[in-house]
Amino acid sequence: MPTSAAEPGRGSILIETGQIIGSTAFAGAQCVLRIDAPRIAGRCEAGQFVHLRCAPDLLMRRPMSIMRADGEQGWIEILFKVHGVGTRLLAERRTGEKISLLGPIGQPFKQRSYKPRTLLIGGGVGMPPIVFLAEHLRAQPSETFVILGSEVPFPFAEKPSGILVRGIPSEVHATMPLLEDWSIACRLASGQGYAGCFDGTATELAEHWIRYHGEEHASDMEVFACGPTPMLKAVAELAARFGLPCQISLEEYMACGVGACAGCAVPIHCEGSIAMKRVCVDGPVFEAGDVVFS
Repeated sequence: MPTSAAEPGRGSILIETGQIIGSTAFAGAQCVLRIDAPRIAGRCEAGQFVHLRCAPDLLMRRPMSIMRADGEQGWIEILFKVHGVGTRLLAERRTGEKISLLGPIGQPFKQRSYKPRTLLIGGGVGMPPIVFLAEHLRAQPSETFVILGSEVPFPFAEKPSGILVRGIPSEVHATMPLLEDWSIACRLASGQGYAGCFDGTATELAEHWIRYHGEEHASDMEVFACGPTPMLKAVAELAARFGLPCQISLEEYMACGVGACAGCAVPIHCEGSIAMKRVCVDGPVFEAGDVVFS
Protein backbone atom coordinates (compact mmCIF):
# COMPACT_ATOMS: atom_id res chain seq x y z
CA MET A 1 0.00 0.00 0.00
CA PRO A 2 1.24 3.55 -0.71
CA THR A 3 2.56 5.52 2.25
CA SER A 4 2.27 9.26 2.80
CA ALA A 5 3.19 12.04 5.19
CA ALA A 6 2.82 15.81 5.33
CA GLU A 7 5.52 17.70 3.45
CA PRO A 8 7.52 19.85 5.94
CA GLY A 9 6.57 23.51 5.73
CA ARG A 10 3.75 22.98 3.23
CA GLY A 11 0.74 21.94 5.30
CA SER A 12 -1.54 21.51 2.29
CA ILE A 13 0.95 19.54 0.20
CA LEU A 14 1.62 15.85 0.76
CA ILE A 15 4.56 13.70 -0.18
CA GLU A 16 3.27 10.27 -1.06
CA THR A 17 4.75 7.05 -2.36
CA GLY A 18 2.23 5.89 -4.92
CA GLN A 19 2.03 2.89 -7.18
CA ILE A 20 1.51 2.86 -10.93
CA ILE A 21 -1.66 0.87 -11.62
CA GLY A 22 -2.08 1.67 -15.30
CA SER A 23 0.02 2.86 -18.24
CA THR A 24 -1.24 3.53 -21.76
CA ALA A 25 0.91 4.78 -24.64
CA PHE A 26 -0.51 6.82 -27.52
CA ALA A 27 0.81 8.07 -30.83
CA GLY A 28 2.81 11.29 -30.72
CA ALA A 29 4.96 10.06 -27.80
CA GLN A 30 2.09 10.59 -25.36
CA CYS A 31 1.29 8.53 -22.29
CA VAL A 32 -1.41 8.31 -19.63
CA LEU A 33 -0.46 6.98 -16.20
CA ARG A 34 -2.91 6.01 -13.49
CA ILE A 35 -1.32 6.18 -10.05
CA ASP A 36 -2.65 4.81 -6.78
CA ALA A 37 -2.09 7.75 -4.39
CA PRO A 38 -5.12 7.91 -2.06
CA ARG A 39 -4.09 10.86 0.13
CA ILE A 40 -3.36 13.12 -2.83
CA ALA A 41 -6.38 11.84 -4.80
CA GLY A 42 -8.64 12.82 -1.92
CA ARG A 43 -7.51 16.46 -2.03
CA CYS A 44 -7.23 17.23 -5.75
CA GLU A 45 -9.14 20.02 -7.46
CA ALA A 46 -9.29 20.83 -11.16
CA GLY A 47 -6.28 22.90 -12.18
CA GLN A 48 -3.86 21.52 -9.61
CA PHE A 49 -0.81 19.39 -10.37
CA VAL A 50 1.62 16.91 -8.85
CA HIS A 51 5.42 17.15 -8.80
CA LEU A 52 6.72 13.64 -9.30
CA ARG A 53 10.00 11.78 -9.48
CA CYS A 54 10.22 10.29 -12.95
CA ALA A 55 12.82 7.67 -11.97
CA PRO A 56 14.35 6.65 -8.63
CA ASP A 57 17.81 7.94 -9.60
CA LEU A 58 16.62 11.20 -11.21
CA LEU A 59 16.77 13.93 -8.58
CA MET A 60 14.74 16.68 -10.25
CA ARG A 61 10.99 16.15 -10.20
CA ARG A 62 8.65 17.07 -13.05
CA PRO A 63 5.31 18.91 -12.75
CA MET A 64 2.33 17.05 -14.21
CA SER A 65 -1.22 18.35 -14.44
CA ILE A 66 -3.89 16.10 -12.98
CA MET A 67 -6.36 14.89 -15.59
CA ARG A 68 -8.64 12.85 -13.33
CA ALA A 69 -8.81 12.01 -9.64
CA ASP A 70 -11.00 9.53 -7.80
CA GLY A 71 -10.93 10.22 -4.09
CA GLU A 72 -12.98 7.15 -3.24
CA GLN A 73 -10.86 4.68 -5.20
CA GLY A 74 -7.68 6.60 -4.43
CA TRP A 75 -6.13 7.17 -7.87
CA ILE A 76 -5.11 10.03 -10.11
CA GLU A 77 -4.37 10.14 -13.83
CA ILE A 78 -1.79 12.24 -15.65
CA LEU A 79 -1.22 12.78 -19.37
CA PHE A 80 2.20 13.79 -20.64
CA LYS A 81 4.24 13.97 -23.82
CA VAL A 82 7.82 12.69 -23.99
CA HIS A 83 10.13 15.61 -24.73
CA GLY A 84 13.22 15.09 -22.56
CA VAL A 85 15.11 12.72 -20.30
CA GLY A 86 12.66 12.89 -17.40
CA THR A 87 9.50 12.26 -19.39
CA ARG A 88 11.25 9.50 -21.39
CA LEU A 89 12.13 7.71 -18.15
CA LEU A 90 8.59 8.26 -16.86
CA ALA A 91 7.12 6.70 -20.00
CA GLU A 92 9.29 3.62 -19.38
CA ARG A 93 7.82 3.03 -15.92
CA ARG A 94 5.66 -0.06 -15.60
CA THR A 95 2.53 -1.11 -13.75
CA GLY A 96 3.31 -2.12 -10.17
CA GLU A 97 6.29 0.21 -9.76
CA LYS A 98 6.42 2.72 -6.90
CA ILE A 99 6.61 6.43 -7.65
CA SER A 100 7.13 9.47 -5.41
CA LEU A 101 4.71 12.40 -5.69
CA LEU A 102 4.28 15.85 -4.13
CA GLY A 103 0.81 17.27 -4.30
CA PRO A 104 -1.73 18.46 -4.85
CA ILE A 105 -0.03 21.78 -5.66
CA GLY A 106 -1.31 25.15 -6.89
CA GLN A 107 -4.40 27.29 -7.08
CA PRO A 108 -7.23 25.44 -8.86
CA PHE A 109 -9.88 26.86 -11.13
CA LYS A 110 -12.01 28.95 -8.82
CA GLN A 111 -15.07 27.17 -7.45
CA ARG A 112 -17.99 29.57 -7.68
CA SER A 113 -21.44 30.00 -9.15
CA TYR A 114 -20.86 29.17 -12.79
CA LYS A 115 -22.40 31.06 -15.69
CA PRO A 116 -25.19 29.34 -17.63
CA ARG A 117 -22.71 28.57 -20.45
CA THR A 118 -19.16 27.46 -19.76
CA LEU A 119 -16.59 27.18 -22.54
CA LEU A 120 -13.55 24.99 -21.79
CA ILE A 121 -10.51 25.06 -24.11
CA GLY A 122 -7.54 22.70 -23.85
CA GLY A 123 -4.53 22.57 -26.14
CA GLY A 124 -1.92 19.80 -26.31
CA VAL A 125 -0.74 18.70 -22.88
CA GLY A 126 -2.99 21.47 -21.53
CA MET A 127 -5.94 19.13 -22.02
CA PRO A 128 -5.74 17.37 -18.59
CA PRO A 129 -6.96 20.24 -16.36
CA ILE A 130 -9.79 20.86 -18.81
CA VAL A 131 -10.92 17.21 -18.67
CA PHE A 132 -10.75 17.38 -14.84
CA LEU A 133 -12.83 20.58 -14.80
CA ALA A 134 -15.34 19.10 -17.25
CA GLU A 135 -15.85 16.14 -14.93
CA HIS A 136 -16.46 18.53 -12.04
CA LEU A 137 -18.97 20.53 -14.10
CA ARG A 138 -21.08 17.41 -14.70
CA ALA A 139 -22.75 18.11 -11.37
CA GLN A 140 -23.40 21.80 -12.20
CA PRO A 141 -26.49 23.21 -13.92
CA SER A 142 -24.41 25.07 -16.53
CA GLU A 143 -24.26 24.10 -20.23
CA THR A 144 -20.67 23.02 -20.86
CA PHE A 145 -18.89 22.97 -24.20
CA VAL A 146 -15.32 21.64 -24.46
CA ILE A 147 -12.86 22.29 -27.28
CA LEU A 148 -9.66 20.25 -27.41
CA GLY A 149 -6.88 21.06 -29.86
CA SER A 150 -3.77 19.12 -30.87
CA GLU A 151 -1.18 19.14 -33.63
CA VAL A 152 -0.22 15.52 -32.93
CA PRO A 153 -2.65 12.56 -32.81
CA PHE A 154 -5.08 12.91 -29.91
CA PRO A 155 -4.33 10.72 -26.87
CA PHE A 156 -7.60 8.86 -27.31
CA ALA A 157 -9.54 7.27 -30.17
CA GLU A 158 -11.75 10.14 -31.29
CA LYS A 159 -15.29 9.30 -32.40
CA PRO A 160 -18.25 11.09 -34.03
CA SER A 161 -20.38 12.88 -31.46
CA GLY A 162 -24.09 12.39 -31.08
CA ILE A 163 -24.46 15.66 -29.17
CA LEU A 164 -25.61 18.66 -31.23
CA VAL A 165 -23.57 21.83 -30.73
CA ARG A 166 -25.18 24.91 -32.25
CA GLY A 167 -22.83 27.36 -33.90
CA ILE A 168 -20.31 24.71 -34.95
CA PRO A 169 -19.95 23.63 -38.62
CA SER A 170 -21.81 20.35 -39.19
CA GLU A 171 -18.71 18.64 -40.63
CA VAL A 172 -16.94 19.18 -37.29
CA HIS A 173 -18.17 16.20 -35.29
CA ALA A 174 -15.16 14.45 -33.71
CA THR A 175 -15.17 14.24 -29.93
CA MET A 176 -13.38 12.67 -26.97
CA PRO A 177 -15.20 9.41 -26.07
CA LEU A 178 -14.87 10.00 -22.31
CA LEU A 179 -16.63 13.36 -22.53
CA GLU A 180 -19.29 11.87 -24.81
CA ASP A 181 -19.92 9.19 -22.18
CA TRP A 182 -20.38 11.96 -19.62
CA SER A 183 -22.93 13.66 -21.97
CA ILE A 184 -20.63 16.69 -22.26
CA ALA A 185 -20.51 18.39 -25.66
CA CYS A 186 -17.00 18.43 -27.13
CA ARG A 187 -15.35 19.13 -30.48
CA LEU A 188 -11.76 18.68 -31.63
CA ALA A 189 -9.55 21.10 -33.56
CA SER A 190 -6.33 20.48 -35.46
CA GLY A 191 -4.41 21.73 -38.45
CA GLN A 192 -3.37 18.19 -39.35
CA GLY A 193 -6.48 17.23 -41.34
CA TYR A 194 -7.82 14.64 -38.90
CA ALA A 195 -11.28 13.36 -39.88
CA GLY A 196 -14.16 15.17 -38.20
CA CYS A 197 -11.92 17.81 -36.61
CA PHE A 198 -12.10 21.55 -37.14
CA ASP A 199 -9.35 22.61 -39.56
CA GLY A 200 -7.76 25.36 -37.50
CA THR A 201 -6.96 26.31 -33.93
CA ALA A 202 -9.05 25.66 -30.85
CA THR A 203 -9.36 29.43 -30.38
CA GLU A 204 -10.75 29.90 -33.89
CA LEU A 205 -13.36 27.22 -33.21
CA ALA A 206 -14.20 28.90 -29.91
CA GLU A 207 -14.89 32.14 -31.75
CA HIS A 208 -17.43 30.35 -33.98
CA TRP A 209 -19.29 29.20 -30.88
CA ILE A 210 -19.15 32.58 -29.13
CA ARG A 211 -20.31 34.51 -32.20
CA TYR A 212 -23.25 32.15 -32.69
CA HIS A 213 -24.52 32.79 -29.19
CA GLY A 214 -24.14 36.51 -29.78
CA GLU A 215 -22.62 39.38 -27.91
CA GLU A 216 -25.98 40.08 -26.23
CA HIS A 217 -25.56 36.79 -24.31
CA ALA A 218 -22.00 37.51 -23.17
CA SER A 219 -23.16 37.92 -19.58
CA ASP A 220 -24.19 34.24 -19.63
CA MET A 221 -20.77 32.90 -20.65
CA GLU A 222 -17.37 32.28 -19.09
CA VAL A 223 -14.19 30.70 -20.40
CA PHE A 224 -11.58 28.34 -18.90
CA ALA A 225 -8.41 27.37 -20.75
CA CYS A 226 -5.09 25.58 -20.46
CA GLY A 227 -2.43 25.09 -23.10
CA PRO A 228 0.71 26.57 -24.63
CA THR A 229 1.34 30.27 -24.05
CA PRO A 230 0.47 31.45 -27.60
CA MET A 231 -2.90 29.70 -27.32
CA LEU A 232 -3.59 31.21 -23.90
CA LYS A 233 -2.72 34.67 -25.18
CA ALA A 234 -5.18 34.20 -28.06
CA VAL A 235 -7.88 32.94 -25.68
CA ALA A 236 -7.33 35.90 -23.33
CA GLU A 237 -7.64 38.33 -26.24
CA LEU A 238 -10.78 36.58 -27.51
CA ALA A 239 -12.41 36.69 -24.07
CA ALA A 240 -11.50 40.36 -23.64
CA ARG A 241 -12.93 41.23 -27.07
CA PHE A 242 -16.31 39.75 -26.13
CA GLY A 243 -16.20 40.86 -22.49
CA LEU A 244 -16.17 37.32 -21.12
CA PRO A 245 -14.72 36.33 -17.73
CA CYS A 246 -11.82 33.97 -18.33
CA GLN A 247 -9.51 31.86 -16.19
CA ILE A 248 -6.36 30.36 -17.66
CA SER A 249 -3.94 27.76 -16.32
CA LEU A 250 -0.36 28.63 -17.25
CA GLU A 251 2.31 26.17 -18.32
CA GLU A 252 5.83 26.93 -17.10
CA TYR A 253 9.09 25.10 -16.42
CA MET A 254 9.57 24.47 -12.68
CA ALA A 255 12.44 23.41 -10.45
CA CYS A 256 11.19 23.02 -6.87
CA GLY A 257 7.45 23.14 -7.68
CA VAL A 258 6.51 24.37 -4.20
CA GLY A 259 7.31 28.10 -4.35
CA ALA A 260 10.82 28.15 -2.90
CA CYS A 261 12.97 28.83 -5.97
CA ALA A 262 10.72 31.34 -7.81
CA GLY A 263 12.06 29.96 -11.09
CA CYS A 264 8.56 29.82 -12.57
CA ALA A 265 7.62 33.45 -11.82
CA VAL A 266 5.62 35.39 -14.42
CA PRO A 267 4.46 39.05 -14.56
CA ILE A 268 0.92 39.60 -13.28
CA HIS A 269 -1.11 42.80 -12.98
CA CYS A 270 -1.63 43.31 -9.25
CA GLU A 271 -3.21 46.31 -7.51
CA GLY A 272 -2.23 48.87 -10.11
CA SER A 273 1.26 47.56 -10.74
CA ILE A 274 3.00 44.48 -12.10
CA ALA A 275 4.26 41.81 -9.70
CA MET A 276 6.12 38.59 -10.31
CA LYS A 277 3.95 35.65 -9.24
CA ARG A 278 4.99 32.01 -9.00
CA VAL A 279 3.07 29.74 -11.35
CA CYS A 280 3.47 26.77 -9.01
CA VAL A 281 1.78 28.13 -5.89
CA ASP A 282 0.31 31.54 -6.81
CA GLY A 283 -1.08 29.83 -9.92
CA PRO A 284 -1.16 27.93 -12.14
CA VAL A 285 -4.68 29.36 -12.57
CA PHE A 286 -4.93 33.14 -13.01
CA GLU A 287 -7.55 35.53 -14.28
CA ALA A 288 -6.71 35.94 -17.97
CA GLY A 289 -6.86 39.72 -17.82
CA ASP A 290 -4.23 39.80 -15.08
CA VAL A 291 -1.54 37.95 -17.04
CA VAL A 292 1.11 40.06 -18.80
CA PHE A 293 1.93 38.29 -22.06
CA SER A 294 5.23 39.25 -23.67
